[in-house]
Amino acid sequence: MSRQHASSGSPMEPIIGFSRAVRVGPFLAVAGTAPIGPDGKTAHPGNVYEQTRTCLTIAARAIEAAGGRIEDAVRTRLILTDIARWEEAARAHGEFFGDIRPACTTMAVTRFIDPEWLVEIEVDCFSDEACAGTTTAG
Repeated sequence: MSRQHASSGSPMEPIIGFSRAVRVGPFLAVAGTAPIGPDGKTAHPGNVYEQTRTCLTIAARAIEAAGGRIEDAVRTRLILTDIARWEEAARAHGEFFGDIRPACTTMAVTRFIDPEWLVEIEVDCFSDEACAGTTTAG
């Protein structure tokens, strides 16, 4: 099976040695995606809901770049620094995945690399159809 990598353009990808998304056959995984705006800075400091939307938008672009569709999502992980704010993240998640309804885990960590990040998102996808068209980004 071929291996495809999709880049988000982060300058950290080659330094750390990771891809925003990787697809092997029908399986596509999106790495922990932080709320980074187009300017490279943290988007929406202090706002869990908007940071979650930013993460999901970045993840959706990575899924498409790797030849998948958001509808292929089978598992998501919402990772927060303050579990008491889970409902804010869940609301944004529901807006993206309400009809798709992937398995979802919500968890808390002490902090992320950037202390302004309040959330990171991971998405796993699976689709036999994803194998049909192969594209490589980044």
